[in-house]
Amino acid sequence: MAQKVVLLEDRYTHHDYEKAALAKTGAVIVESKASSPSEILAVAADADGIAVNLAPITAEVIAGLKKCRVIVRYGVGFDSVDIKAAGEKGIMVVNVPDYCDEDVSDQALALLMSCARQTPLHDREVRKGNWNIRSGGPMFRFKGKTMGIAGYGRIPQCLHRKLKGFGFARILVSDPFVSKDIVTAAGAELVDLDTLLAQSDYISAHVPLSEKTKHMFGREQFAKMKRTAIFVNTARGGIVDTAALYDALKRGVIAWAGIDVHEQEPVAKDYPLFALDNVVLTDHVGWYSEESQVDLQTKAALAVAEVLSGKVPQFIVNKQFLKA
Repeated sequence: MAQKVVLLEDRYTHHDYEKAALAKTGAVIVESKASSPSEILAVAADADGIAVNLAPITAEVIAGLKKCRVIVRYGVGFDSVDIKAAGEKGIMVVNVPDYCDEDVSDQALALLMSCARQTPLHDREVRKGNWNIRSGGPMFRFKGKTMGIAGYGRIPQCLHRKLKGFGFARILVSDPFVSKDIVTAAGAELVDLDTLLAQSDYISAHVPLSEKTKHMFGREQFAKMKRTAIFVNTARGGIVDTAALYDALKRGVIAWAGIDVHEQEPVAKDYPLFALDNVVLTDHVGWYSEESQVDLQTKAALAVAEVLSGKVPQFIVNKQFLKA
């Protein structure tokens, strides 16, 4: 009997890349937009492999999977999958962490520059017939300033490479999981988070979302930043306390923010940040380019294909929970 792969995805225009990557396995491919546990199990209970985008793969769903060997999450984050429950059932959970390093770092840089030069605000003002170079408050150059990078994985290291041409006096990095030697060799300084917050003129957040990092940027953290600071988040919306960010921007605790990821997505029509001029908002688009789209779909399917062929994929995120 042919193996079965279910693609739980409703955002992409087609799945030709996945089909090409899985062709040699001979697997039957089922495309589905299922999102609730009952809907997912109706289509995937007998699946050998699952590739999933935004649908939550809960412990309830995992309990109902009869022979699944691998769950691949389209993307870097995997907080929507219960990796412990999967591991305890012998199911590998795999992510695709290497498909959008260039793209997300480009987005972080774009948001940083948009805030520093207040580009969206001035665009709006010019369209209204206003001509006032100080309408958004003072602007400061990058040269000679201090850049702070919170988290130093693949994407922020890519951003760091791009920042080197701007003439920053210092690049500060805060990441408890990265050695000082690696940071120093890259031309940056490893510091604790409080030091980074206090000394940086610009801060870009690149930490994963977990119980420990939820709202790690809140009122206390914004209060430690410079009043002229610009804060950028292209990581996960949940690492920022939105109410605290709104308050910090509204009261001038910090100057600007560039936000690509949000606690609730899509954002509500009454999203409080809409009321502010000193924030640049994008719709979790940092991961996207035509090239990254191909890479993501292809690499996700290749990971499934490896498991179905008896191989071990590179990026298993729940090794600690897998039964021997």
